[in-house]
Amino acid sequence: MTEQNTPGPENPQSDSPRISKPLFVFALALFTLAIVIGGAGYWYLESAFDTPTEPLNQKLGLFQVIPGMDLGSVARSLEEKGIIRSPFLFRLQVRLRGGANQIRVGFYEFKPSMSPRQIYLALINGRVAVRLLTIPEGFNLREIAAAFEKAGLGESREILSRANDTALISQLKIKSKTLEGYLFPDTYRFSLGIPAQSIVIAMVQTLKKKLDPALLKQISEHNFSLHQILTLASLIEKETSVDSERPLIAAVFLNRLRKNMRLQSDPTVIYALPRLEGDLRRRHLSYDSPYNTYRYKGLPPGPIASPGLASIRAVLNPADVDYLYFVATREGGHKFSKTYREHQKAVAQYRGRKEKVDR
Repeated sequence: MTEQNTPGPENPQSDSPRISKPLFVFALALFTLAIVIGGAGYWYLESAFDTPTEPLNQKLGLFQVIPGMDLGSVARSLEEKGIIRSPFLFRLQVRLRGGANQIRVGFYEFKPSMSPRQIYLALINGRVAVRLLTIPEGFNLREIAAAFEKAGLGESREILSRANDTALISQLKIKSKTLEGYLFPDTYRFSLGIPAQSIVIAMVQTLKKKLDPALLKQISEHNFSLHQILTLASLIEKETSVDSERPLIAAVFLNRLRKNMRLQSDPTVIYALPRLEGDLRRRHLSYDSPYNTYRYKGLPPGPIASPGLASIRAVLNPADVDYLYFVATREGGHKFSKTYREHQKAVAQYRGRKEKVDR
């Protein structure tokens, strides 16, 4: 008979080593200290990230992030311009937040009263500096280019160059030698540094968007092409700023065209002249240009300005009248006449002398 081993009582002593109480207390203290230091460090970084360089300095300064610029270069440049205090802390915060590779190229406007956090958010969200460009109805290319330069978006010659670029005009599918009349008058917001070509394209696209299906249907049913409609609309735009008169002036010009009469529109002469100092004089009316509607019958070769929708609609919906003449009144509007004799009376009434030319 085999004797079986009976298990003895369990050994109350554990094989794992025990941590002494002093060592445990030291470890706990070290851990607590690490938490305190870490918390203080975090608080310091957060506080520094929210502290502007000069809280009371509201002066805006331009800052550019160029292609290929790394985080270190951005931070150093910000310090040089007095926008941040510490490039090191700025880089650290940006890296901790994962934005080192998210900084966007462009022009920014910063001021010393902005916190590093605000600057960081602007850089990674691409909140670039913008400029408003307001183009009133009736501005021609030269005036649009001047407004472009005045807004700080670039030099006027850049817009003029793009507006006469045959390759770009072809790309935009416009049948014209120039974009005169195709840059829609409106108020635009453009990022600083945006190429002039992008601005020109945006303005042409705005015109196309404004020509809704109802207008396009009317244009397709009209005897004139879009280019001719914009041309006539531009004359109307330059002749009056009174909305109620636009259909009447459209009727005058359309009636004259049907009767093979010259349009004799002063704004076409002004547009044709290299420059005009003072008032339009009789000698100017003989200036030889296809745009001079005192010398040549029919429409000029193209628009003389950018017309608004009201003038475009006036061409498509002229007033049902027999007027052939109009003269400016002292109240800012016009007096319309059916016959030349009536017109001469109106001229005598409102100008106190004979009209310089037949209209």
